[in-house]
Amino acid sequence: MSTLVIAELAEGKVRKSTLSAIAFAKQVGGAFSIAVLGPGAKGAAAEIAGFGAQKILVSEDATFAQPLAERYAPTLAQIAGAFDAIVVTASSFGKDLAPRLAAKIGAGYAPDISAVKNEGGLSFKRPMYAGNAYGWCKVTTPKCVVSVRQSEFSAAEPSGGSSPIEAVAAAPADAAASRVEFVKIEAAKSERPDLGEARVVVSGGRALKEKFAEVLDPLASLLGAAIGASRAACDAGYAPPELQVGQTGRVVAPQLYVAIGISGAIQHLAGMKGSKVIVAINKDPEAPIFQVADYGLVADLFTAVPELVAELKK
Repeated sequence: MSTLVIAELAEGKVRKSTLSAIAFAKQVGGAFSIAVLGPGAKGAAAEIAGFGAQKILVSEDATFAQPLAERYAPTLAQIAGAFDAIVVTASSFGKDLAPRLAAKIGAGYAPDISAVKNEGGLSFKRPMYAGNAYGWCKVTTPKCVVSVRQSEFSAAEPSGGSSPIEAVAAAPADAAASRVEFVKIEAAKSERPDLGEARVVVSGGRALKEKFAEVLDPLASLLGAAIGASRAACDAGYAPPELQVGQTGRVVAPQLYVAIGISGAIQHLAGMKGSKVIVAINKDPEAPIFQVADYGLVADLFTAVPELVAELKK
């Protein structure tokens, strides 16, 4: 079994989420290589040269100046011919790219997987019914394309050595690329850790109302945490949409997840119940969030959170 890992870059550096895709490749076993395409790819390749890849395939061609699947897929389709499995992290980049790549190479696609077994062929575990159940599936085509949940595959560790770096030629972009206009990336700038990569996440629900930032910011600052939000809080305008945690938002699995004023709707639980330790603060003792929480406090958040901040400062 040979695996191709597709690296994701941000500002010329490999995103930490790529290490989860490398962890998948190591679990599968056999040789794996890493494709690094885009601006700054040559420098980024050096960052992951010590993870045990057979080789690192690199291209900084101008074709990849815009992060569009229509531009990346043709080149990756050419590279994929030598591999049995192609894997990318289930980020917005990966979810955009993987289906198009699978269609181009005639491969089955297993999205958003949380585990893999290699027992006479690959089997993939993935969520169903909004994360309430998990099922195992197999891809019956000769090749498969897989997107993996970063929250379920711990980041791979360097294994020493230095993988050879090989330049690859870019294939012409899909015809569809001429009909897709890349406008710009609007990324929130924050001193806080990235929500998907943070060790601690403090999330708030609609109950915080206009005091969302006022209540959560001091606690998050003390804990060095990223801030998340429920869909209800985002829909109400109390938090920006990029902070949404849940089935239709970000899936996170930090060491510590603090849910404040979040009832625990099934869609939200699907995005965070893999967290190692869950702490919930809610005034409703029947809130579903308490069913998954390791520690629960039934209290008025507007009183409890400032008291918690005061004690932490001591």
